[in-house]
Amino acid sequence: MARAANKLAASGTARMVAAFAKARREQMGLTQEELGALIGYTASAISAMETCAQPASDKMLMELERVLGDGMNIFEMARKFVLLDKYPPQFQDFALMEAEAVSLSSYGTYVIAGLFQTADYARALIGGDFPKPNDAKLEELVEARIARRRLFDREPAAMIELILDETVLKRPFGSWEVQQAQLHSLAEDAERDNVSVQVITQDRGLKGSHAGAAGNMVLVETMEHHHVVYLENQEQSQLVSDPATVAQLSHRYAKIRAQALSPEDSVSLIQKLAGEERT
Repeated sequence: MARAANKLAASGTARMVAAFAKARREQMGLTQEELGALIGYTASAISAMETCAQPASDKMLMELERVLGDGMNIFEMARKFVLLDKYPPQFQDFALMEAEAVSLSSYGTYVIAGLFQTADYARALIGGDFPKPNDAKLEELVEARIARRRLFDREPAAMIELILDETVLKRPFGSWEVQQAQLHSLAEDAERDNVSVQVITQDRGLKGSHAGAAGNMVLVETMEHHHVVYLENQEQSQLVSDPATVAQLSHRYAKIRAQALSPEDSVSLIQKLAGEERT
């Protein structure tokens, strides 16, 4: 049933990949079983890809490029758009912007930002949503989220800044083991030359001012050096480009950053929490 629904809902990109892969396979005189053997998949997996019952994963696209690409980079170019199709509709415009951003400055109050998530943390988070996605959709969403981490190693490097409420570090998803692994990963990411992570302590509101009380935001400097702000709440999103509003939110973000612990003290706190035993 799920695969039949996939065929009906398949995107134009998935259909293009399927048609081109089938044409190239037949042009090379390969059966589905033979192609599968060359790229490490079963014949049924190849059939599912060609009929859009199960669109190609990112890994399959890389293997298809290696065997069927013929120097045209069709499957390589398709990777970005196939992954884009896997994101929720309200996130797709931002996903393209994020991948090409010159800088990202994020403030989060509830969960670790998606860009920094481990697969297990993302799986626990997405799998606990309501309504809960089926297993295939869950893994598709996790794959798409983890693929965003390419930004960390992109050339030219993007400057990436993350500020988190301390409560985010203490709010587990899945299990304490999953949370601890996520904190270790976050601390490791914070050591990258192009990454800064800061924590705003949970007692900040006792000090007379908490600039982050209004909630999450992501400040983006685009490839063209335009500045926009991405806001998301309850699966609704907004890209703010009005210069006056962007300036106001940027000033608020700067105040949040000033109220947070230093990057060094923040990483020490993250490492401390990651090392605590939980029952």
